[in-house]
Amino acid sequence: MRTIHTDEIIKNIKEMCIEANLKLTDDVSAQIYRARDEEDAPLGKQILGQLCENMDIARENQIPICQDTGMAVIFLELGQDAHIEGISLTDAVNEGVRQGYQEGYLRKSVVADPLLRENTKDNTPAIIHCEIVDGDRLDITVAPKGFGSENMSRIFMLKPADGVEGVKASVLQAVKDAGPNACPPMVVGVGLGGDFEKAALLAKKALTRDFHTPSDKPHIRKLEQELLELINGTGIGPGGFGGKTTALKVNIETYPTHIAGMPLAVNICCHVNRHAHRVI
Repeated sequence: MRTIHTDEIIKNIKEMCIEANLKLTDDVSAQIYRARDEEDAPLGKQILGQLCENMDIARENQIPICQDTGMAVIFLELGQDAHIEGISLTDAVNEGVRQGYQEGYLRKSVVADPLLRENTKDNTPAIIHCEIVDGDRLDITVAPKGFGSENMSRIFMLKPADGVEGVKASVLQAVKDAGPNACPPMVVGVGLGGDFEKAALLAKKALTRDFHTPSDKPHIRKLEQELLELINGTGIGPGGFGGKTTALKVNIETYPTHIAGMPLAVNICCHVNRHAHRVI
C-alpha cells in the first residue's frame, strides 16, 4: 500500500490548472501550426496565423491563451493499492483548482446555482471523474473547458439500425449546427456506446487523447479519419470564415452498449483544446 498525501495532490492540480491555461500541449499546437501552413483560403490562413501568434504570446508572456479559462474538468485514475492521506480527495481537488485559479490570475467562471447565478469567485467546484484502476499511482488529467464550444455539444440516442452512416450524419450535423459558435478550427470528441451519461463522458475524455494516438480499433480509426475529412469538407473554416480547416482532429472513444440502443455524444472543443497530465 502506497500513501499519497493530499498536499501533493493540491500542489499538482494547482500547477496543472495554470499550465493548461497558458500553453497547449505539443501535439495540439503543432497541428495548429500545420493547419496554418496548409490552409488555402486567404482569410482562413490569416486567422490561423493570428491563432498561432496568440499561442506564442501566451506562452512567452505566461498569460492565458483565451479569456475563458474554463470550468475545470478533472479526470482521476486512482490505483486501488494507493491510500489517500489528509483531507478528502474531492476537497483536495477543489483546493488545487481554487489555488490554481487564484494564484494564476485565471478568470473565475463558475456560478453556485444554475438559476441564481452567483459566482463562487474561485472557479470551484470542479467537475470530477474518478475511476479505480490497478496499481498504486494517481493519474491526473486537468482539462479546463470553455463554454463557447461546450454549449455546442450534443447527445443523440441512435437506434442500432442507424449504423455507421447514422453516426456520421449525427456528428456532421452537430458540427454544422455549431458552425462559427464553437470557435473553429475545433477538436471533436465523440463518445459511442454505453448509456446516456457514459457516452457524454467518453466524448469529453476523447478530447484529451494525444493527436498522435488514433483509436486502437481499426474500424474506429477509419471512422475518425472519415469524419475529419467530412467535417473539413463543410467549408466552415477557421473562425467560420471559410476554408478547409474546420477541425483539427476527431477522436472517438467507444464502450459496450445495450442491444436496443446506440448512444452517441459529440463534445466539441475550440482550437484551445487544453489539458495537462501528471502521474503521482
